Amino acid sequence: QVQLTESGGGLVQAGGSLRLSCAASGRTITTYTMGWFRQAPGKERQFVAASRRSGGSTYDSDSVKGRFTVFRDNGKNTVYLRMNTLKPEDTAVYYCAASSGYGLGSMHREYDYWGQGTQVTVSS
Repeated sequence: QVQLTESGGGLVQAGGSLRLSCAASGRTITTYTMGWFRQAPGKERQFVAASRRSGGSTYDSDSVKGRFTVFRDNGKNTVYLRMNTLKPEDTAVYYCAASSGYGLGSMHREYDYWGQGTQVTVSS
């Protein structure tokens, strides 16, 4: 079992930055692909980025290309999502997830464990 706890969300003006954290407990994240998803009101959960267990990262290029960066600190058992140049359309609840698979990490169904989410609100 893996427990995931997100933090770092909040209210920020358009053009600002935030760094989300996802602290894992119960198992080491070195054996998991760690992903970030988001869900805006009335919309489906959307893939944002993933740090793959095999190395490298996957991004939803259309929405976050060049603005968001996913990275992990295995020593702290934590994965991060650095978000720059935020836009009002980035407003959503952001979820962290862990997958034991070896895929790209972009599909909701790949993930075994989910956090409770953290709210990000970007004002215009």
